[in-house]
Amino acid sequence: MQNREYQFYVYILSSRSRDLYTGMTNNLRLRISQHREMRPGTYTAQYNIHRLVYFERFQYVRSAIAREKELKDWTREKKIVLIEKVNPTWEDLAASW
Repeated sequence: MQNREYQFYVYILSSRSRDLYTGMTNNLRLRISQHREMRPGTYTAQYNIHRLVYFERFQYVRSAIAREKELKDWTREKKIVLIEKVNPTWEDLAASW
């Protein structure tokens, strides 16, 4: 039996006006493209949230889920500090995808 390595991502998206959305996925490129489809009725479409401004990579799904829950409990200010530590200009990290 072959061991397969998995990768999971916790990410934060932002609108230009800095509304935030936190999520988790095992395929970051696909998930970002889904957000960019702007499906009616979704939170990200309603607030035009589609810019990837932060992400973390995990090997284990439980670690990713725990981190997502942790970030969702954080205040907006604390999330902003986290984003600006690694992405001070709020560039779209997926712009070239």
